[in-house]
Amino acid sequence: MFYRNFIFEQRRIVVILCCWQRHKNARIILNKKLFGYRQVKFAGKTLLLFFILPLLLAGCGYRHRPEPEVYHPPEKHPVIIKHDTIRKKDTTIVVAYAVAADTPRIAQDTTRDSLTIAAVGDIMLGTSYPNRSTLPADSAKGSFKNVLNHLHGNDVLMGNLEGTLLDTGAPAYYKLHQLSRAWLFRMPVSYGAVLKDAGFNVLSLANNHIGDFDNAGRLSTMKTLDSLGINYGGQVSHPTAIFRINGVTIGFCAFAPNSYTLPISDLPTVTRVVHKLKSKCNVVIVSFHGGGEGVLYEHIPDSTEIFVREKRGHVKAFAHAAVDAGADLVFGNGPHVCRAMELYKNRLIAYSLGNFYTFNGVSVAGDCGLAPILKVRVNKKGEFLRGEIISARQTHYDGLKIDRMNGAAIRIKELTSQDFPQSGLDISDEGAITRIDNIADQSAQSRQPVPTGLN
Repeated sequence: MFYRNFIFEQRRIVVILCCWQRHKNARIILNKKLFGYRQVKFAGKTLLLFFILPLLLAGCGYRHRPEPEVYHPPEKHPVIIKHDTIRKKDTTIVVAYAVAADTPRIAQDTTRDSLTIAAVGDIMLGTSYPNRSTLPADSAKGSFKNVLNHLHGNDVLMGNLEGTLLDTGAPAYYKLHQLSRAWLFRMPVSYGAVLKDAGFNVLSLANNHIGDFDNAGRLSTMKTLDSLGINYGGQVSHPTAIFRINGVTIGFCAFAPNSYTLPISDLPTVTRVVHKLKSKCNVVIVSFHGGGEGVLYEHIPDSTEIFVREKRGHVKAFAHAAVDAGADLVFGNGPHVCRAMELYKNRLIAYSLGNFYTFNGVSVAGDCGLAPILKVRVNKKGEFLRGEIISARQTHYDGLKIDRMNGAAIRIKELTSQDFPQSGLDISDEGAITRIDNIADQSAQSRQPVPTGLN
């Protein structure tokens, strides 16, 4: 004889199974208080009892997260066009090299020996959830109007897309059942064109808001970016991107501590992904979403950061592992504030570029409103040459504007001197970034060469 007790809706059902020999009676005695009668007897020669109680688990609110639907981007077939020169009225025209039939053709400049790579922090142009009252009146078309001259003209312009591009759809179930309130960002699909017009050609999808609307949001975002010719990475289903700019092959990948993204804390995976990219590319750009959030987390600890009971990665160990594996530029985001920079093995690491343009839903008070535009000049091997911090600032009232007081540059300079006294960088109050050669040269000597197979 055996028994088990179960508690369901504060009432106890006691089930006593009495199994006697064959041709004997089996008795089930049920709780008198719950059912109101004393005994129920069943006579039979052979009685086999199976009790399955799945309903006891139904009230716990648990739902298994489904595996994301696999999205296969349009296959890109390289179109190799032989270079030719056509002389007409003493003008030389160079036929462009196209990476793929469905991407813009970019003229190959064989005279340039360096690239300008620009990066910004979090981008969220407005959300249509729970209703359209939290969208900008101009459909986000004027989001970057005051800084466009700094966004245009770069070889690469990268940002962190903090949300989804999706017109309609319900939030992910788990987002509505968290211990704290969830901020859910659903940008209309048409806002993708705003990003394209501003000059963005690379976006990170590794963050905690790309999953706000579950698989529908992820798929819609990736399809929208593909239709616009914007490169992206960071999702398990689409971890990396490879593209060519001015004859240089560039690789991109992104990491975060969130579901369905490349894991920031799995350093062997970081090494494997970055090393594989470097074997195919001249320059590798790595983005990450990590660290605590807010003004209390401006400084970088030499340990794993925990925020709201969630491990947000050991960002210093991550960035160094990425560079050791072949990364040439590492850009961080996630804390919603700026963080320090360092030159590690002659590769630039910016640990957080803060908020860039976050319309409503994200605090931009104080230092959270600093919005740097980081421009980095690298050679065709990805080695740091020089850089510049364009200081901008955003408020919910005035939007995004250039900051004549250079607040972002000055704050990053202060944090760099405090967190990395031997950073290898000199940052001026105006934002100019140069190498301190004696420190940078010592650091560069320890970097292990990564075979690229490229010239």
